[in-house]
Amino acid sequence: MTAEEKSVLSLFMIGVLIVVGKVLAGGEPITPRLFIGRMLLGGFVSMVAGVVLVQFPDLSLPAVCGIGSMLGIAGYQVIEIAIQRRFKGRGKT
Repeated sequence: MTAEEKSVLSLFMIGVLIVVGKVLAGGEPITPRLFIGRMLLGGFVSMVAGVVLVQFPDLSLPAVCGIGSMLGIAGYQVIEIAIQRRFKGRGKT
């Protein structure tokens, strides 16, 4: 596995672990569908941090992982809220 592949996998796992912690700490009921969906969404949102390497190619892996953590915490919630609003709007028409 190359260094780039390890970086991408690290970012994905950071996002997954952040979401697992948030789901387990939250008070809402956990369904398998919700749990898996949030894990995937958190993982993929964290991987977006790799885009920062286009602008700053010499950025260290810990810095990229920090950005991935930030996106994993905040980014998936923004996307989830946007998706919920979109589907709720369709149900009312």
